[in-house]
Amino acid sequence: MRDDPHRNIDDLRLFHTAEHPCGYWPQRVARDLVLDPRDPRLAQWYPQALQWGFRRSGNIVYRPHCQGCRACVAVRIPVDRFQPDRSQRRCLRRNAHVTMRVLPAERTDEQLSLYRRYLTARHRGGGMDDHGASEFDQFLAGQWNDGRFIELREPAAHGPGRLLVVAVTDVVDTALSAVYTFFDPDEDKRGLGTLAVLKQLQWARTQGHSHLYLGYWIDGHRKMDYKRRFRPLEGFDGRSWRDLDIGDSA
Repeated sequence: MRDDPHRNIDDLRLFHTAEHPCGYWPQRVARDLVLDPRDPRLAQWYPQALQWGFRRSGNIVYRPHCQGCRACVAVRIPVDRFQPDRSQRRCLRRNAHVTMRVLPAERTDEQLSLYRRYLTARHRGGGMDDHGASEFDQFLAGQWNDGRFIELREPAAHGPGRLLVVAVTDVVDTALSAVYTFFDPDEDKRGLGTLAVLKQLQWARTQGHSHLYLGYWIDGHRKMDYKRRFRPLEGFDGRSWRDLDIGDSA
């Protein structure tokens, strides 16, 4: 039986990072609150940390903690209450033939190639241009978490078919956490990012998980806008999770 991490909550150590450029607003600086990355209980703490609004990047569990800014809101989808809207149903119909496989979080050459193409097309100049195999493993797979790579593929008469999407997903006791998704940049009009979330929700439902964590949502940020289209969407206010009222998603 695993030790209950709540018994030792008083000795959980947290650190502030130094200020660094904000990844969402170029004119701002950011700081993060980080769980001690050397703590051997990180895997045990991780489910509770998600409930506290943290998320994982590589082996680091962090939460934005910026001076004078609370724009980043941790969000999650309650699986049993979610119903796809009209646009999401169209996305599912448009991609009805796509196949899904849930695999261990172990890199393949095909996944790495797609990842590099995605970064080149979508995040050129964002500091990840030179990511190779070691950076892929460090950023996405992690060392202590229970992760999966969800592959979405175009069916083929022979073989597994063309790889369209990889959704990096962490599994905890009662939830899934969407860590990172990359997809074929030449298929942008198919809504593959939305499809990945819908497939993660389907898998969560079959596994009996209560929530899918989506990381952070920022009101008014174009790259975060897709998250508000998943209803209901719960946000963490620092003390509890509440349904967000964020306008029409049609």
